[in-house]
Amino acid sequence: MNLLRLAVLTSVVLISACSFVQLTDAGANVAQLGAGDVAGCAEKGVVSTQTRARVVFNRSAGAVQEELTVLARNEAALLGANAIVPVGEPERGAQRFRAYFCQ
Repeated sequence: MNLLRLAVLTSVVLISACSFVQLTDAGANVAQLGAGDVAGCAEKGVVSTQTRARVVFNRSAGAVQEELTVLARNEAALLGANAIVPVGEPERGAQRFRAYFCQ
């Protein structure tokens, strides 16, 4: 019984560390920039992203941040943007990004 419990716990740990979000082909054309890098760009809108920050226990901040960024890049591409800039820090598995089109 203890071996089964260990196997289940190990599976949960491995799954929670993985990213469940895939970058689309369009999202691959969207770069994450800093606020100073988009001075001459046209703002296309704001993208709000959310992912699970907790799966049985808290997921790593890096995995959550990576998923939020991938989601934002995918969504920004749908707006016709080619750049995103984070608006603040992630909070409880959610983050906002401004989407821009830069020449």
